[in-house]
Amino acid sequence: MQDKEEQFRLNISNIYKFYYIVLDLSSIVVYREGLIRSGVISALAGLLDDPVDICRKNTHQIFDRLAKLPQGAGGVLQAALIPPLVLKLKTELDEIQELILDTLSNCLRVEISEALAAGVVTVLKEKLSHPSTAIRSKAAWVLLEISSHAEGKTAVCKEGVIPVLVSLLQDTQPEVQAGTAGALMFAIITPHGRSSAMGAEAIPPLLTLVAEETSKARLNAIKTLTLLAELPEGRKTLLDHRDTFQQCLDDPSEAVQRAAEIAITVIDWKPFCSRDLF
Repeated sequence: MQDKEEQFRLNISNIYKFYYIVLDLSSIVVYREGLIRSGVISALAGLLDDPVDICRKNTHQIFDRLAKLPQGAGGVLQAALIPPLVLKLKTELDEIQELILDTLSNCLRVEISEALAAGVVTVLKEKLSHPSTAIRSKAAWVLLEISSHAEGKTAVCKEGVIPVLVSLLQDTQPEVQAGTAGALMFAIITPHGRSSAMGAEAIPPLLTLVAEETSKARLNAIKTLTLLAELPEGRKTLLDHRDTFQQCLDDPSEAVQRAAEIAITVIDWKPFCSRDLF
């Protein structure tokens, strides 16, 4: 009897997975929106605790795909799935954790209060040291989304995540470096965040990423250093590395060129003194 029940659950999840793959490939947005409106997210929520691994994986794949649409992300939030998804990061298989992180990344772009209450920052801080490159990278991207909110910046600073992000800038994987630099960029917009980054000696590893012409993290690293240059001690340090930013003006990416120009302007800025009038 149990085997039949497991097969039934597997069949149901496979049907939904196949249905959504077909819809995704067809690129007919109105059909995908109809699937969300049909209440499929709430209907599948019960499979989060299913004992069969593939059933849970299929369910999370559906959530991940639907959450890529604003309506889908809203549907996950409305179904109150954020707290259980955060908890599942502690116990799920690595491949399912990747799907959960992708879902959270899209959902937390919209709203983060439930995730913060569920302790998401503490969980993600632990994931930054996970042996899996994909999980480290995706955890950093979720922290980026969290840090784009004012209350998220506060939580990231309070939980001591910034020093961990700084250490991760030296990760050997480009994807991890890029996500980490992005998360750090948003997290240090506040004075507390910048102070924490300076205390963690963020400038040297960021300069290394800027100097690497092929670095995926180059743009975010430049923007992060620009924020640190707003501090007197940061500006003083970066004045000795002006040439590093000057070289970025020849980068094939216009975004990198513009970021480097702004960085140089901030680094070259001098406080106004009344004596300059005479």
